Amino acid sequence: MALRHFPRSFLRHMAKKSQIVSNRRGLSALAELPETHQMMKKTCADFADNELKPIASQIDKEHTYPADKVKAMGDLGLLAIAIPEEYGGTGLDNLAYAVALEEISRGCATCGVIMSVMNSLYLSPVVSFGSKEQIEEFGTPFVDGRKVGCFALSEPGNGSDAGAASTTATLDGDHWVLNGTKSWITNGYESEAAVAFATTDKQVKHKV
Repeated sequence: MALRHFPRSFLRHMAKKSQIVSNRRGLSALAELPETHQMMKKTCADFADNELKPIASQIDKEHTYPADKVKAMGDLGLLAIAIPEEYGGTGLDNLAYAVALEEISRGCATCGVIMSVMNSLYLSPVVSFGSKEQIEEFGTPFVDGRKVGCFALSEPGNGSDAGAASTTATLDGDHWVLNGTKSWITNGYESEAAVAFATTDKQVKHKV
């Protein structure tokens, strides 16, 4: 049974049950994973074997973006696993996310990276730090794979050193103006929104 066929009420019930099991004992073996996580693993393993492995090599050789597979992962709830249901996410935990990501990456590393960016680097910051209005505009519409976001940190001269970022953010009235260049951004060409790193004071660097 594919994950998308699970009713939300069932996912909520199983998520609570898995939390109880996890709190009562350590996970010393795969067989001890909570039922929800085992079902997640099976769903992702089948998807990886049937949908991803056959096209993984072609994606790598041709440097193509697997838009149809990204949408399929969105349909399965894999792009927003630990995002609360109220925002359109699956509402599970980071253990479920790790289990799912391992299986997807086994089938296709490209799809695994896209999945990790959407879960960890794009949606998580938006939902964790965004206002209600920002979540409604830049969070909820992105959970199903029809839209994707990106994480714009790296720069040509600074790599991924956030403290050395050259990109600046300047307040102009009630808007922020970004000025800078970003490189090597996963989902960059396909994204419709970005979590962009910038500095308001270059002298601060790594200090908070």
